Amino acid sequence: MATIDDVKIAELPRFLDARGNLSFVEQLNHIPFEIKRTYWIYDVPGGEIRGGHAFKQNQEFMVALSGSFDVEIDDGENKKTFTLNRSYYGLYVPAGLWREINNFSTNSLALEFGSEHYSQEDYIREYDEFLKLKHDGKI
Repeated sequence: MATIDDVKIAELPRFLDARGNLSFVEQLNHIPFEIKRTYWIYDVPGGEIRGGHAFKQNQEFMVALSGSFDVEIDDGENKKTFTLNRSYYGLYVPAGLWREINNFSTNSLALEFGSEHYSQEDYIREYDEFLKLKHDGKI
């Protein structure tokens, strides 16, 4: 069972250049899984919250390509907030943890990589169900 201690910030490679900097990520290297899905979140209105769910199987790796946002992780007993505000840092979130993404800055762009193809059945959208599954050792 994953806990907030399993959530990790990874510093990504940076190549600094007067013409503009470059960073990258590689699956099974910086990202500890094979990437099966990539998506991004943008144009989030002020005060809105994204996420508000957990996954049974899907692992995620998040990067703030532009701007900043907070990722609040909850393992059913403890909570921790991670701020992503540099494009050369990524956040690894294992399956089985509740996440909310909030405090989006203007023009922020969140890039997310997933270990699984999209499946509605993989989502846990009700917090009480999440707590029960955690308590029962099912996630």
